[in-house]
Amino acid sequence: MIRRLTTGALAVMAPLAVAGCMTANVGDVSDPVAGFSTVSDRTTRLTGHGPVWIQSGEQARILADSVHALVHGKTIGADVAVQVALMNNRGLQAAYADLGLSAADLWQETMLVNPRVAVGISTVDLTRTIEAAVISNILALMTRPHRVAIAEIRFRQAQLRAVEETLRLAAETRRAWVRAVSAWERVAHFNKALVAADAASELAKKLGETGAFTKSGQAREHVFYAELAGQAAEARTAARVAKEELTRLMGLWGEDVDYFVPNALPPLPDRVPDMPDIEAEALRNRVDLSIARLELEALGRAYGLTQATRYISDLDLMAGIEVEREKDAEGGEAETKVTGLGEIEFTIPIFDSGEARLRKAELAYMQAANRLAERAVNIRSEARTAYLVYRSRHDIARHYRSNVVPLRTTIEEESLLTYNGMITSVFELLADTRARIEAIMLSLAAKRDFWLAEIDLGTAIHGGGGSPGSVGDAPSPMVARAGAGH
Repeated sequence: MIRRLTTGALAVMAPLAVAGCMTANVGDVSDPVAGFSTVSDRTTRLTGHGPVWIQSGEQARILADSVHALVHGKTIGADVAVQVALMNNRGLQAAYADLGLSAADLWQETMLVNPRVAVGISTVDLTRTIEAAVISNILALMTRPHRVAIAEIRFRQAQLRAVEETLRLAAETRRAWVRAVSAWERVAHFNKALVAADAASELAKKLGETGAFTKSGQAREHVFYAELAGQAAEARTAARVAKEELTRLMGLWGEDVDYFVPNALPPLPDRVPDMPDIEAEALRNRVDLSIARLELEALGRAYGLTQATRYISDLDLMAGIEVEREKDAEGGEAETKVTGLGEIEFTIPIFDSGEARLRKAELAYMQAANRLAERAVNIRSEARTAYLVYRSRHDIARHYRSNVVPLRTTIEEESLLTYNGMITSVFELLADTRARIEAIMLSLAAKRDFWLAEIDLGTAIHGGGGSPGSVGDAPSPMVARAGAGH
């Protein structure tokens, strides 16, 4: 009888002994929420609200109750909208699963490769053969520290990608809140204009009945009111659509959609801060740049690993004993032989010398290096552009608020006086009224664009995904104000 048994002294126990000094601490990565504390700390510092990674149905129910208490029947500010989105957006929860997958990959890499077992049984005449072998992959053991280091870098990348996704959602939610509030502010001004236009149309009708007003004059008043009513209807539709966009980002449905937003955006600040070091600040804080740096580091380690394993891509060790037992044909005692065994199996690099793999690893590293350099240049430009737009939007909005709208209001008031004095025609008065309404709408749009530019400035500094936008270091001043809403 022949038995081939790897006793573990070589093929199993040796790898365990060698790996003892480099066993990673898998306690963190084996946790279901491994690495999420880093994501929570960084995003809380930037958004003012911590994200939540839902792990159970009970936790989901508790969060649903909290969301309901925050929004149902309430007028919500931008901060509350962001808080609800970070708690309730299911797309964000799906993105956090990538973090868990990366943690599982790192956990897997910290484990030793399972040995392979082969068993065979055969009988020939009086000899019975049982073969058993346990084989360990020595190359996997030798390269384990490099693979664990690469997996750790990928895990850190996954954490930063989760941060980036959280910041992106926060920025998009703030933008949606600004657009929704601005849209309802437009509706409010259209409603005010409609009241005045309706009164003028009714007066023209009565004057026409007495013969004191021409039919063309009446028609001008009526069509002005009719056109204004159409524009107001379009504004209401746009406002409802903008609010629905905010609702989607917050992940609301059912009764929770019964919330309101304020009727007006907060007033413009008197001045905006000077940021002479915005490029350096963006290079220090941009999440996507940190991800690109880690990508370069990971590919550098992978390149070194490829160099180390260029010629040997597979190396197995088998060790144990061989027991042979053969019975005597005449019924005598069986003869037993015991022999030690040791085998090494590896691939001979005759046809594939590993040059192609090395070349691909080298090109991948150079590609990542060039992309990192490009990203750094682009971030500098994005930061400068965002700050330029931010200051310009503030100047333009103040110009409309302080100059254009007051002048248009004065012109309309004077036109009304001269119209009552039979100096200004109806057509001129209507033109001045239209111009004032347009100036107000342009002023509202300029104010909206300023608050959007503030969000974009935060994105340029901190990052926030593919679309521009983020949230800055502190809650926006628009958060604190809330009144009656829609």
